[in-house]
Amino acid sequence: MHITDLTPEHTTQIEQVVVLLVAAFAEHWPNAWPMREEARAEVHASFAAGRISRVALSENGAVLGWIGGISGYDGLVWELHPLAVQPNQQRRGIGRALVADLEVQVRQRGGLTLTLGTDDEDAMTSLGGIDLYPNVWEHIARIRNLRGHPYEFYQRCGFVITGVVPDANGWGKPDILMAKRVAT
Repeated sequence: MHITDLTPEHTTQIEQVVVLLVAAFAEHWPNAWPMREEARAEVHASFAAGRISRVALSENGAVLGWIGGISGYDGLVWELHPLAVQPNQQRRGIGRALVADLEVQVRQRGGLTLTLGTDDEDAMTSLGGIDLYPNVWEHIARIRNLRGHPYEFYQRCGFVITGVVPDANGWGKPDILMAKRVAT
């Protein structure tokens, strides 16, 4: 496997990433990119200024995963958005390698912090399906992973929960906010 920039000239890989986005998010986040048109728009948006678009490729050039970064705070903070790994290739270190690569890319651009939001639309954590108000931080402090939510993957990559947006995706459907310092 090797990780490289995804650019508009890589038409074959772009189409593979489009299919990947729809497939990787279909089970738990079907509204993320339900159709290829939305996924294609997301990929093309990743080529804009202030963005990073990186792809993990197999030895034969097939797309294994894709990660994006969005600059904010004058380049000091970057948002990891999105991360997707082929469903049949998950739990093999591809996602972790993509995150590590994005950290290097952000650091090389002068970034200090990498952030992300990871939605809980299906009550996959103890934060989902409940009213988080008025004691939001108490709920965060007691968070539990009920059904394989990816926040623990990001914790293993060094991210910490920095907050939550209650009801971000509808009542009882929060967005879990996470961050990691990438500057040395």
